Amino acid sequence: MQVIGRALLASVFVLGACAGGEKSSTKTDSTAVTSTTTTTTAAPAATTDSSMAAPAGAGAAPAAGAVAAAPATGKTVEVKMLGDEKGYRFEPANITVKAGDAIKFTNVSGGPHSVGFDPAKVPPAVQPQLGANMPGDHSMGALEGPMLLQPNEAYTVSFAKVPAGTYDYHCTPHLALGMKGVITVQ
Repeated sequence: MQVIGRALLASVFVLGACAGGEKSSTKTDSTAVTSTTTTTTAAPAATTDSSMAAPAGAGAAPAAGAVAAAPATGKTVEVKMLGDEKGYRFEPANITVKAGDAIKFTNVSGGPHSVGFDPAKVPPAVQPQLGANMPGDHSMGALEGPMLLQPNEAYTVSFAKVPAGTYDYHCTPHLALGMKGVITVQ
């Protein structure tokens, strides 16, 4: 939507430039050069489309009613992200944590890797808090972490204020190869 808005604004300026303006001629080596200058002043278009707003974490204040990230208050469990002759996998794949704990996902080999949760499998009431606890720009999706491209890159997800339950997670680039697991929050 943001791209369409920018394209529309750019076309207004281009069309305005074609509307005419002051003309001047300059003669150089018996070739006439004509240039047209148009000055157009346009006020920014008003919009109520929330998709045009700056993404969370881009310096803008959180929207009213937005859920704030809850920092981990417990232990941090480490999970390796692997891709080798044994296949693509998380080690361990099935993890049990307590509310308030965090999970640190580390790219060990076979990357790029990511950590994501399928919104269809996460209860709608849980999605805002889980999404807020996943730092980053969410350019791949609301419940998707960033791509970890290099070995030893890590991504930590807090499970503070996330209700007890089971949450399926996956590596988006390697989901079709079976790179997934289950997090149980107690």
